[in-house]
Order: sequence, then C-alpha cells, then structure tokens
Amino acid sequence: MEQDELRRLEDRCIQEHAPACSAACPLHVDVRAMTAETARRDFAAAARIFRKTVPFPGIISRVCDHPCQAVCKRREAGDAVSVRALERACLDRSSGLQDKIQALPRKDRRAAIVGGGLSGLTAAFDLGRKGYAVVVFERENRLGGSLRRFSEEDLPLRTAADDILILKEVGVEIRLGTTVGKDIGFDELCAGFETVYLGLGENPPDSFAFAVDPEGRVDIDPATFSTSRAGVFAGGGMLRRNTNRSPIQSMADGRRAAISMDRYFQQVSLTAGRAGEGYYTTRLHTVTEGIVPLPVVPMADARQGYSADEAMQEAARCIQCQCLECVKVCEYLKSFGSYPRQYVRQIYNNLAIVMGHRHANKLINSCSLCGLCREVCPGDLHMGLVCRKARQTLVRQGRMPPSAHDFPIRDMLFSNSDTCALVRQQPGVVTSRFLFFPGCQLAASCPEQVKRVYALLRDKLTGGVGLMLRCCGAPADWSGREELFREVMESFTESWRDMGSPELILACSTCFETFKTRLPGSAVSSLWQILDRLGLPKTGRPGESPAVAVHDACSTRHEPFIHESVRSILARLGMRVEELPLTRDRAECCGYGGLMAFANAELAGKVIDRRIARSSLDYVAYCAMCRDYLAKRGKRVAHLLDLVLGTSMEDAVGRGVPVYSQRRENRARLRTSLLAELWGEGTPERQSCEKIALGVSDRMRDIMEERLILVEDVQKVIEYAERTGNRLLNRETGHTLAHHRPASVTYWVEYSAEDDRFVIHNAYSHRMEIAEEPKS
Repeated sequence: MEQDELRRLEDRCIQEHAPACSAACPLHVDVRAMTAETARRDFAAAARIFRKTVPFPGIISRVCDHPCQAVCKRREAGDAVSVRALERACLDRSSGLQDKIQALPRKDRRAAIVGGGLSGLTAAFDLGRKGYAVVVFERENRLGGSLRRFSEEDLPLRTAADDILILKEVGVEIRLGTTVGKDIGFDELCAGFETVYLGLGENPPDSFAFAVDPEGRVDIDPATFSTSRAGVFAGGGMLRRNTNRSPIQSMADGRRAAISMDRYFQQVSLTAGRAGEGYYTTRLHTVTEGIVPLPVVPMADARQGYSADEAMQEAARCIQCQCLECVKVCEYLKSFGSYPRQYVRQIYNNLAIVMGHRHANKLINSCSLCGLCREVCPGDLHMGLVCRKARQTLVRQGRMPPSAHDFPIRDMLFSNSDTCALVRQQPGVVTSRFLFFPGCQLAASCPEQVKRVYALLRDKLTGGVGLMLRCCGAPADWSGREELFREVMESFTESWRDMGSPELILACSTCFETFKTRLPGSAVSSLWQILDRLGLPKTGRPGESPAVAVHDACSTRHEPFIHESVRSILARLGMRVEELPLTRDRAECCGYGGLMAFANAELAGKVIDRRIARSSLDYVAYCAMCRDYLAKRGKRVAHLLDLVLGTSMEDAVGRGVPVYSQRRENRARLRTSLLAELWGEGTPERQSCEKIALGVSDRMRDIMEERLILVEDVQKVIEYAERTGNRLLNRETGHTLAHHRPASVTYWVEYSAEDDRFVIHNAYSHRMEIAEEPKS
C-alpha cells in the first residue's frame, strides 16, 4: 500500500469530517463538543471550547446570526439546537474561569489594521497573538464599528468592552479618532507597516489607488483577501455587501486575512492548503432515522437566557452528529474501538514495519471480508478489500505467521486430496452438459444431502450431470496466499476443461462467488436458481411454520436472483418469510467468512450472537457453514436443502452439527460411498495413523473442537511417538506425553494405552517448534 493509495482510502472514510453546524460556521466552532460538555453540566469545559475558536465570545454569544442552526441535523427530528443561547449560558456560568491568553514572543514585524469593527479587531487579535506588532486605526472614538447598531438589551456595552480588553493581552495598540487618508496618508501607512488590513465596511477613498472590479468596488481575492497593492489585504464590507448582517462572517474575514498576512510575512504561499476555511458543505453523513423528534427547550426568562438545567436539557437534544454507519452494522469494526480511517492508517503502518512487533496483524486477520461496510458507507470504503490486500502483502513479505490460518488451509488441502476429491462424468454418460459442485462444507456437514441432490439433478436435467467433490480454494484466497489459490484454481480448471467445460451448478454461495469472479468464460448457476426453475421433488410438505427468517449468505449480497429463488422455494414449501433488519445485499456474515473464526474466535462468537439476536423466528440458511455456525450457538436454524428434501422444520432445526473431525470423515466417506455406489470403484488403503483406535470422552471432544485439534492430529502424534519412542512417561499417572509437528503447528497429546486403544486425557497445540539436541 503506497502513500497515495493510503490517502485515497482514508479520504473515503468521512467520520472525521466536521458536522454540518461546524462546517456552516465561518469560524468553525466545535458545537458538537461544546454541547456535549454542556449536557454533562461542565459549563467551564464548554466555554473553553467556545473561547478556543472565538476571540470575542461574549459579543458573538449575543449577536451571532447563527448560520449553524440553519443546517442543524436535529431539524430533521424536531427543532434546531439553540446554539447561540447555549454559548451564552456557558459563558455566563464560567466567568472568571477563562485561561490566560498566551502570545508568542514579540517579532520585529509590523501590521496595521484600518477599522475597529469585528473584522479588523479579529485580524488584530490573531496577528498580535502570533507576536507581530499590531496597531489598530479607528476613526471613531470607540471600537466596535457596526456593533453599535445592537441595543443595550441585545449586546450590553459592558459585555463588548470586556471582550475587547483581550487585545491588550496580546499587545495590540489602539489609536482612536484617527482617520487613514486624512490624519495619516495611506501611502505613509503602507511605508510604515509591512502589511495592512482594511476592515472599513465600505469602499476606501480613491486616493488609496486600488484596482476595481466592473462594479467599481475594490478588487479583492475572495480566497486570500489580497488587493492589487502588495501587502495590503481587505475584507468585511469591502469584500461583501451587507456584511453588517453577519457578525460571525466579519470575524471570519478578519481571521482569514490574518492568515494571509502571516504568510506574507513568512514569504510562503498565500493559497496552499486553505480549502477548509470559511463556510463549506461537509461530507459527514449522519442518519437521523429513528431519532425521536424533540422541540426546542423553552426559556423561563428570555432576558436572562437559559438556566443551568434548561441549558443541559437543550444541549442534550444535540444528536452528536457522526457517521459510523459501518461500525453500527459490523461487530468487527466495532470490536477494535475505532473506525475505518484509523484502521487503514494502522494497517498501513503495520505493513511498513521492517523490524518489530506488528500490532495490527489481528486487526487484519479478523475481518470477514464480507463487504457489508461498503454497502452502508457513503464513501464506498471496503475494509474487506483493504484487509485482503494486507494479508496478501504480509504473505508475500514472509511476515504472515503460518499458524494464523494453518487449520483452514490444511482443511482445504485435505478436501482436495485423493482422500476426498472426486471428479466423474454422470454414470453411463461420455460427456456431461452440467457439473454439480456441492462444495466442501456441504459435503462435510451433511453428505447425505449431496447424494440426494445429485440424484435429483440427474433425474431432472438432460444432457448429463457430472460431479466434482473438492474445495474451491476460498481459504487460500481469504488468507492472502495468492500462489496457493492460483494452484487450486489451475487444478480445478484443468479438471473442469477435461470434463468439457460444463455449466457449473453450485450449492455453495462462496463457490458461486469464487467461480463467477475467478473463472472467466464459465457458465455458473446457483443450485437454488436451478431448483426454483425445475420445481421441487414430490416429498410432501414439511411441517407448518407460521413464519421464518432467511439468513442470506453474505457472499450472495450482489446476487438478487439467488435471494428471489430462495424465497420462491420457501413460498412453494408453504412458508412465509419475514425479512431480517439486515438482509439480501446487506446481509451480515455468520463469522466463518474471511476465516474470522480461526483468527479471532471470540469475535466470531459475538458476530454470530448478534446475527441470532436479530429475530426470535426460526432461521433458514442456504449456506452449510452459515447453518452450522448459527446452530452451534443455539439458534434454531434449518438448511434449505433439509426442507426441499422433505424434512420437517422441527427435525431440520434439530439436526446436529458435526465437529471438525467428523466433517473430515464425512467428506472422505462421501467420496468412498459414491465411487462404490455409482461407479463401482474400490476404496483406497488407509494410512497407518488412521488405524490407531482412540478413546475420546465427550468433554475431550469439546476441548479438541475448541482448540481446532482433529482426531487425525492426535492419531499422528501417537503413531509418531509409538514408532520413534520420542515420548515422556509420567510414572505417577501412567500417562504418556508426546508431541509432533506435522506442518506449522506443534501438537501435544497426553494419553494412555488401554486394551486395543489409546485413551486421550488432554490435547493442545502451539506455534512453537521444539528444538531437539543432536545425538552424540
């Protein structure tokens, strides 16, 4: 991931963009933070946030024209938040608590401000705070300019005077009763000061000699506030007509002009990096659906403003705008405590590490890659693609721990070994028009369904239906092992072409997605599409069910015809579907996708539990792993094939879930039985380790399942220990302890011999490689 790609990905996540209120405020007051502190009754903290942005907070809290309220998202569910009234309430309850203004050390550079209104005073304050020597020239005998149009009730003179005193703290000199162009010539002023700001509220005399626009107004750059005279800047009424109507805009003009003057002093670009200044439209996306509409909190005394309790209630109406649409629907994104923009940065840093610990490996490997985040993201950011690419990079760099995905990779290789894999034309047919590919997990979960569906397809389809048993390679793809995935696909493609490139009928949603995207030129059909078209077998209707909820496989989110076929089949079975909150193109993952369950079992459990909690109805799944993962956590869920093949709903939801060792055994036995029953072929010789008989209690089976230890793994350890004598005997218990590392993981087994079998007392595994002392 290069820096420019990182920037593009980060920019797609809008969570850190400003809420509409702050974007609409020319000074960008952090209204969200201020209201949050007010709602907690911390008025001092709220006032500190306000003062941090606004140099004259007392004035603005009383006369601001509050453009923020016009765009407040709360208006979509009630009245806009009364921001100005809350600003005043915070200041009224934190007087005397403001922090002392810290100005930078004095610089030997001079700036002149012509005009003592809000625009000029703001420029003077900002430049004085940066350490420049600033002099304000005001023709009247008091400061404030257009503020004088406000009544004493709206803006008490004392409030304005107290605010303006802040200029002394930053060393600003005030010269009242001084008219530039009369008491001091403009050219003389420009000669005595390196920069000048004109905040006159009107066009200056012609003697100032500026270039003008077609309307006769001084030509001012709206981005930098520069004029045709070098070092001279202007704003306020000179730049905008009717500026007196917007005190907050006048202050913003002064601030932006001060930025340009500071840059002029430093002889750097006046235009670079200024896109976020002034009013703009934010990209932050905030959903208000479901928020209870609330009216504005009334004031008991409008003259005194909000009381403390009233201010807290009004501030609490702020919905604290943010996006987080992806985090709301994804347990993975939620579990790591942040949001995609931060995650992309963490992943980038993780990949850039040459030496040291890669703290983001778990973040990278825990994603299910399902793409739900992209479906809800206003910026189209797909964290699954980011994580997949990161996994591929780590594998290429040799920095992905082999054990991270060791178990599912070995399971895939087992599915594609001679023990399980099978490819045959339909019995008695030379070339098959179709090829049924049930997928490794359906064969592992319920091999009898594979047999019955294959028989059904042979009966209903003409032109021959071949059969292929193996894995599509998804575990290699998900784990970032590009070379291994390529090998799996090449092996499949060779066999498929040898079969005559028949149309693929796929029972597995992941297989469908894999072959559709990775096998160009192939004809692929979903089993559900075929069954919906051909009609269901005459097996009688299952037991009545008032309603069921369909758990759509996340890998079919962009396949609406599969969604419709599944629901059509259920309708034919007499079942009524009530849709889940997140369904079809927004379906949630079951915890298996992307190998989440192997990288982060605790998170996968939360993902499944969250999906289960979406409805109290019985579920119907059409993915074998979805069905088994949900059922394993206690959800009443049937596989669609159970119902199609005539099993009652009650029996279907009660079907057990095979453990990992049984899943392997199911695949192997399916191949053996099909070869014998349909093609009359014999069975291969068993490996020596498979002949070892074991005694495994139910408790021990649960432990092995949780630790991803297969019966075959235990058999290999015992066979190796008994054959080599590499084992330890505990004389007190009579138990033998042995270890063996068949691939990337070391397995330990504690066992004892009993009659003609070995009783297993404990088993565990780790990534450690045992270094043995060489024999002398």
